[in-house]
Amino acid sequence: MHSEISGEPGLLLFLETDAGMETFLGIEYSTWWFLIIGATVTGYAILDGFDLGVGALHLFLRSEEHRRISINAIGPVWDGNEVWLVITGGALFAGFPPLYAELLSAFYIPIILFLVMLIFRAVSIEFRSKEPMAWWRKFWDVMFSSSSIILSLALGMVLGNVLQGIPINAQGEYVTSAGFSFINPFSLIVAFTTLSLFMMHGALYLVMKTEGRLFAQLTIITKNSTRAFEFFFLILTLYTLLYVPHLIEKLQANPWLFVIPVFMALAVMNITRQTSKRNYGLAFVSSAVVISLLLIVVSTGLYPTLLYSSLEPGFSLTVANASASEKSLGIMLVIAAIATPLVAAYTGFVFWTFRGKVKMDEHSY
Repeated sequence: MHSEISGEPGLLLFLETDAGMETFLGIEYSTWWFLIIGATVTGYAILDGFDLGVGALHLFLRSEEHRRISINAIGPVWDGNEVWLVITGGALFAGFPPLYAELLSAFYIPIILFLVMLIFRAVSIEFRSKEPMAWWRKFWDVMFSSSSIILSLALGMVLGNVLQGIPINAQGEYVTSAGFSFINPFSLIVAFTTLSLFMMHGALYLVMKTEGRLFAQLTIITKNSTRAFEFFFLILTLYTLLYVPHLIEKLQANPWLFVIPVFMALAVMNITRQTSKRNYGLAFVSSAVVISLLLIVVSTGLYPTLLYSSLEPGFSLTVANASASEKSLGIMLVIAAIATPLVAAYTGFVFWTFRGKVKMDEHSY
């Protein structure tokens, strides 16, 4: 074992094992990239999740003023939140090229739909206030809400199929002739769970940012969206236990890991508890914790698998057989270690700058 990377000595934290697998702090580069992608996905789900939730709830707000306030609540941050999606895509492409290729092959339709809806959501936010006509604003209201709903469902369907597994052969290639095979019971349950989770997350964000009659309406919406999430979450849990056994094998083999779903259940219950006390800031934090723990449970159940093969588990893509070269992973790890904290710091600065209730002015959407 020696201290060097790419032939250059001096980086004492970077080690190369006797088996030739380079590590950082004792963890292999490929595992670091698994953790990095998990962190960026979590960041995107938490940050853009409430944006999507606000959009999905948009048509429930009847008055013009309330709809403008809801858009302005996310106005300063929605485009910055999408940066985490860009980072995730770049990390997948650079760290696990075969996984990136298989995801695009298997989920071409939902991914393209997702990207198109991203464009429509952005256009809806920017165009809505450009003209004063009622029909113009109603049209973009519908586009904003429907694109946010479709985005959430598409994300959930892709995640559901990744968790359940897809047909991958011995060559690591996706093999199916069914163009809509991504639509199945499990992916639909995950999709609606994702939508309800984002709606709850978005409602909690809005209720923190508003006051008056809109605040009162949102307290009701928050309770209803929380109940909807709890319902779909229960259905998802039962279906997973009965029909997707490979996701719980790790938990069964390591009972101490059950502490993660236990904390997740407590966080879900704490959302209801805090909303009943009107502590919406703490409820929002609990909602973010639920998202994080859900993805941690997913990652724990999958690792070291990246994309499970429903044909034969041995054909699955893993952190070992789907990663880029060690040299590439090492160089990019240094870049990620510098860039990711900078993005996180900037995100925190933006949220701190625009903290507090929404105030309308001449520059508002």
